[in-house]
Amino acid sequence: MIISAPSGAGKTTLCRELLKRFPGMRESISYTTRQPRNGEVHGRDYYFVSHEEFQGMIAEDAFAEWAEVHGNLYGTALKTLEEARKNGVDLVLDIDCQGARKLKEQFAGGSYIFILPPSVAELRRRLESRSSDAPDVIERRIERAAEEIREARWYDYIIINDRFESAFEELSAIVIAHSRLTFRMLGQVAKLFDI
Repeated sequence: MIISAPSGAGKTTLCRELLKRFPGMRESISYTTRQPRNGEVHGRDYYFVSHEEFQGMIAEDAFAEWAEVHGNLYGTALKTLEEARKNGVDLVLDIDCQGARKLKEQFAGGSYIFILPPSVAELRRRLESRSSDAPDVIERRIERAAEEIREARWYDYIIINDRFESAFEELSAIVIAHSRLTFRMLGQVAKLFDI
């Protein structure tokens, strides 16, 4: 599951609840050059690295995708995807549009889901209520949201996060449907019916 949204749309909260409901899924932990926010832990929320370390990983082709977002670098390690595929683990990737597009162009499979806030006014309210960003940062995030929302057209699914419970049920339904895709079920069918 590749999940993207403008900052403040509720993507991270939805992803955390998804992992609780589907314990067999794992979160893909991204690398970033940004500073941790209050309560964030290295290795749980992100791998917080220096700009130099991140650039070294780029030079080593260690990322499946990476992008600059709001002045910071974010990336998904190629080894994370390879290990998940090898072990048959479904990952939840909470990434921006740039990274999602790179993954879709380079790798087969996955469901691409875009989370929208119900309105720009509500997005602004959510960003301001977090009290983690300066007013100029919030304005940049609002401007960027318009660009990101235009990207929603190439995602497989769009969920409007007006009411969290409804948005979460829609997201859960997509996960269940994805797990029942024919190519994912063929091994189980062959065992059940000895074919």
